[in-house]
Amino acid sequence: MNLVLDAGALIAVDRADRRIAGLILLGRRAGADVITTAPVVGQVWRHGSRQVRLAQFLARVDVREVGLDDAKAAGALLGRAGSSDVVDALVAMLTRPGDQLLTSEPDDLARLTGVRDGEVSTVTV
Repeated sequence: MNLVLDAGALIAVDRADRRIAGLILLGRRAGADVITTAPVVGQVWRHGSRQVRLAQFLARVDVREVGLDDAKAAGALLGRAGSSDVVDALVAMLTRPGDQLLTSEPDDLARLTGVRDGEVSTVTV
């Protein structure tokens, strides 16, 4: 199982949200990897000197890079789902059956993950 994080989850980490910190800690204790994609970091990174908590957290997260093939796959997923947010598509593409997706946009991500095969649990942050 992975914990897949969108921008809302990273913002919650940056703001020291205890609920999200607890969910991530429980996931790690259960052996989950914590993953996100580089464009999500771009959505939340503003003032590095003031985002020490986020910087420390990201050092322990598997941040996936995005290449041309990923971009094409995201576009195809958006077409199948009738959606338009490429970063959301990239996040949805990280999920695998049994993963938990921590998101501030549960409806948007559920639409995208629903187009793919497999059951993903969505946790609203």
